[in-house]
Amino acid sequence: MRLYLDVCCLGRLDDDPGQARISLEADAIELIFQRIAANQWEWISSEAIDIEIGHNPNPERRSRARMLVADCHHKVAVGVAEAERAAQLVTLGFGAMDGVHLACAESGGAQVFLTTDDRLLRLARRLRSALKVRVENPITWLRQVIP
Repeated sequence: MRLYLDVCCLGRLDDDPGQARISLEADAIELIFQRIAANQWEWISSEAIDIEIGHNPNPERRSRARMLVADCHHKVAVGVAEAERAAQLVTLGFGAMDGVHLACAESGGAQVFLTTDDRLLRLARRLRSALKVRVENPITWLRQVIP
């Protein structure tokens, strides 16, 4: 299984676990990382992830996210094809960075794009037929793949 994790998934590990949803998502992401570390799943990242992490104003969160991404299996470069696909996705209503991330996930052959961003999830569900990658919340996806 080839996975692309949105930056919000990386950041979820540092969010305040006081809310049940945040705690459950962080637990799900930890489990996903355990499976990745055991080479059961392949993690696809991208230059777009690196750029977005670099914009995080919190140095500790930025450092942790960079350490996590260092363990990815494959990093997609943002080239002409990814930029063109991202532009198509933006015309459908995705934000600029979301479009780039989705384009990179598609280009990298990810089977699922994991995100905790509700707006992105809703839009991806509505436009599912226009995407070449399945977009899911980590909890929802884990419930489907781990009985």
